[in-house]
Amino acid sequence: MTLKDTPTLARIAPSILASDFANLQSEVEMLNESEADWVHIDIMDGVFVPNISFGIPVCEAIAKHARKPLDVHLMIVQPEKYLEAFKNAGAAVISVHYEACPHLHRTLQQIRDLGCQAGVALNPHTPVSVLEEVLELADLVCMMSVNPGFGGQKFIPRTFDKVRQLRRMIETQGTQTLIEIDGGVSLDNASELMKAGADVLVAGNTVFKAQNPKQMIGDLKKSSK
Repeated sequence: MTLKDTPTLARIAPSILASDFANLQSEVEMLNESEADWVHIDIMDGVFVPNISFGIPVCEAIAKHARKPLDVHLMIVQPEKYLEAFKNAGAAVISVHYEACPHLHRTLQQIRDLGCQAGVALNPHTPVSVLEEVLELADLVCMMSVNPGFGGQKFIPRTFDKVRQLRRMIETQGTQTLIEIDGGVSLDNASELMKAGADVLVAGNTVFKAQNPKQMIGDLKKSSK
């Protein structure tokens, strides 16, 4: 499946940030056997966001075992310095934050030139209108539905309106940009997010803290009808 194929159900991208790091290989193998579409990898530098997660070596380690595309979300300053390294580490999709890129057009083009799908992430306070001039270069918009930096936060309801606004912009410009929702995604809001116009649902604690993570991934996919 390519990024721009249109599935009948949501793509589910479990966030490895919520996994058991002591058993990372088995967690990735579980995702391989599940209905997950992508593996979402949150890279945090302790500067752009108030937390540090992991970096290029862990991404490489995940890539050795993953049979699903790696969806790498760079929550870091100066992401343009590390794009090639993450591509070489196995990234299929690389998302950079609008708020961290003074030359966003150039950065998105860099990602595409590397052969990866280019994503733009937006913090909750950032309006979708800032993407008007770069939307044609964005294969994906990662809309933060919590404030970035920590897992397990509550979903921000304003996200529904932002998704609808972005969907209208995509339709107006005629691009094939996918809308990804990152933060607080659960069975309670998956269906409404898809109805608003989302395509990809990132889920961390909802998946990895579930009694049966594989079943939860399937349930999330079914609930998005």
